Amino acid sequence: MSDLDMDFLVGADDDGRSRRRSRTSQGSGNRRGRRRRRRRNRGGFLAPMLAAIVLLGGIGAGGFYGYTWLRDVMTVEDYTGQGVGEVVVEIKDGQSASEIAQTLHEQGVVKSAKAFVNAVADAGMSASLQPGEYTMRKQMSAATAVTLLDPDKRLREKVILKEGLRLSDTLVQLAEQTGKPLREFQRASRNAKALGLPSYAKGRLEGYAFPATYEVSPKMTPADILTAMVDRFHQTASKDGLEREAKALGYTPHEIMTIASIVQAESGSVEDMGKVARVIYNRLGSSPERKLEMDSTLMYALNKYGIAATNADLESDSPYNTYARPGLPPGPITNPGDHAIQAALNPDEGNWIWFVTTDPKRGVTKFTSSEAEFLQLKAEFEKNRRGG
Repeated sequence: MSDLDMDFLVGADDDGRSRRRSRTSQGSGNRRGRRRRRRRNRGGFLAPMLAAIVLLGGIGAGGFYGYTWLRDVMTVEDYTGQGVGEVVVEIKDGQSASEIAQTLHEQGVVKSAKAFVNAVADAGMSASLQPGEYTMRKQMSAATAVTLLDPDKRLREKVILKEGLRLSDTLVQLAEQTGKPLREFQRASRNAKALGLPSYAKGRLEGYAFPATYEVSPKMTPADILTAMVDRFHQTASKDGLEREAKALGYTPHEIMTIASIVQAESGSVEDMGKVARVIYNRLGSSPERKLEMDSTLMYALNKYGIAATNADLESDSPYNTYARPGLPPGPITNPGDHAIQAALNPDEGNWIWFVTTDPKRGVTKFTSSEAEFLQLKAEFEKNRRGG
């Protein structure tokens, strides 16, 4: 390396003079110059080293504080233990895990929404969270909270409603089984628009409160429960093609539901329903003036129960008295089940005009197209009723 190169690396004095020495310099001057350059070279090496040490120290300190900050950010706040007290949490239909987490956080169940979201993911339950009401505790660990959101632990009670109940009896059953006031069910039943009744129901719930087993939560109001029953009717009507099939038969959906309700009330068994439906159609189609003469419709009008009307009952001027008025009554007399609806849409083939439940205790019903045989069947019924 030349002296010029060395001077460039070492640099210049403060007064700007070059540190180069003449190539002709001899003796101790050269030696002193070389020693001076070596000392200055040692100083130039130490400065960058000190700078590197300071820089690395800064990075180390920054790394430590950065790690501490990152640790704090990534640490999810969570309670420990089983929690205290009790709180009812409602999960609504369609809520995501993050939305549920926010609800739990707001109600003091979990310490942070993130802790719950993580616990749900760890448990593999992201797709298993179901709407409903759940009993939780406050200040629970997120993992414990997830276990209490098992769908089997929802606050639900089963309400069982049999086929063929009149609306008045249905409302009583609902009040008894849910503990909610009967008058609230009665009030809600009159609000056809709020319940979502079909237009052809003519504003009356009778016949359209579908009988089934329902799961009812504590927060459901009587209107909510009745709406669920109407929704279930809509599902059944859609499955059975009620409107389409009614039109094919030459009846309105409301008339079919009226027929189905009579079928439900008059049938001793599911097996009889198709035949009972056929008797109704045969009577309706035999003559415009032909009367249905069904005890069940008259009993409905009189708010009575029984299978045999008295002579006094026959004097009723109610439009539901099918002994006195031709054609169908104004509307359904019970809430029929799916079997009765299907029977009304698909009656059995036959020429029967009469039927008699000859043995009410065993539910035995006999059908005939002969008036003479019909009278014999009535005699058999009277004998069995007297216990003869």
